[in-house]
Amino acid sequence: MSEQEILAFDKADALVDIPTHYCPGCQHGVAQRLAGELLSEMGLTENTLLITAIGCSVFLYNYLNVDSVEAPHGRAPAVATGVKRARPDKFVLSYQGDGDLASIGMAEIMHCANRGENVSIIFVNNTVYGMTGGQMAPTTMVGQKTTTSPAGRNASKEGMPIRMAEIISQLGGTAFSARVALNNVKNIRKAKKAMKKAFEVQQKELGFGFIELLATCPTNWRMTPIKANERIEEELIPYFPLGVFKDLTVETED
Repeated sequence: MSEQEILAFDKADALVDIPTHYCPGCQHGVAQRLAGELLSEMGLTENTLLITAIGCSVFLYNYLNVDSVEAPHGRAPAVATGVKRARPDKFVLSYQGDGDLASIGMAEIMHCANRGENVSIIFVNNTVYGMTGGQMAPTTMVGQKTTTSPAGRNASKEGMPIRMAEIISQLGGTAFSARVALNNVKNIRKAKKAMKKAFEVQQKELGFGFIELLATCPTNWRMTPIKANERIEEELIPYFPLGVFKDLTVETED
């Protein structure tokens, strides 16, 4: 009897079938796979305009099979605003890290959300500047050692880590804001559902969609991928609680 080959797992059409440049254990690849799967499943691949930012995700345009625009450091929400206003018929997606969004681009993300720009933002929070050498980010945990805080972040000097999902949820133009994690299968499944909501609010023209992903950076954390996943569970989630902080789709359904 001949063996039959069965395809058990297929690649989404929004994902380009090439190796990525990410470090072993980095969860940018997981985040981008979720985005690619959703673009395919929601029929958005051909209609998406992607805004890529500066950081570890700088080559995202090589991995998602969509048209893209490269933004200067921190300015992705401003570029997304211009793109969406010029082409309101397009699905506009921006993908940013914590140094890019919460530090260099803090003004851009706040005003984009407050104006209720009809775009979707994926925010990867791995508590460190990854590509530029592991410097302290606005999300760096108290006591966390980085190249610019070798003794650990000091709350009395550098303040506390910024909780972006909560801040964004308080702005009038925000339609959806949530925080999820990528450290285990259960959380990854929840992350995909929340990311879909951040996409749907744009489709329904309800306003600004924001999804924060807690992700690992084993290289700059000086940890194995397994230990990095444990850190998310034991250290990050207690400070950055998971959940939905604002969801206008619930209000419109009611």
